[in-house]
Amino acid sequence: MLVRPLIDAEVDALAQVWYDGWHEAHAHLLPAEVARHRTLDSFRERLHAALPAVRVVGDAGDPLGFHLVKRDELNQLFVAARARGLGAAAALVADAEERIRENGAELAWLACAIGNERAARFYEKCGWRRVGTVISQLTIPGGEIPCEVWRYEKDLRRIEMPADRAPRAGRA
Repeated sequence: MLVRPLIDAEVDALAQVWYDGWHEAHAHLLPAEVARHRTLDSFRERLHAALPAVRVVGDAGDPLGFHLVKRDELNQLFVAARARGLGAAAALVADAEERIRENGAELAWLACAIGNERAARFYEKCGWRRVGTVISQLTIPGGEIPCEVWRYEKDLRRIEMPADRAPRAGRA
């Protein structure tokens, strides 16, 4: 799947993808105070603010998912339910890793809500390692709310080979 820059005309559609995905995966895991502030408008505003750093998959005008990289962090990754299982998330993660490498980082990290098992399995399948828990400051209007999250890391200096392509032990 082709990963490309977000265009301004797609912000509303992508905000809906983010809103739907966030409420499906996070609302029941994070403090109610955070969920109360995660409105469709809040996601739209965050996308506009981050526009140059957002990368998407999907045809122009019909984005299926996105990532947002901040320096060495894969800060956001969301894919529409209708695009799950099609390779969109894997394409986005690979692109995010490349962007992080381009930022000069050798170690990438991300925060995953504790209990978001589907995301955790996906990150691990992509070669990321859970290294522990950290406190993340979740921004809401008027301040921040501390929240414990899983921290995942990936060494970008190593080339990861998918298990189905790895050399097998035995005769040479």
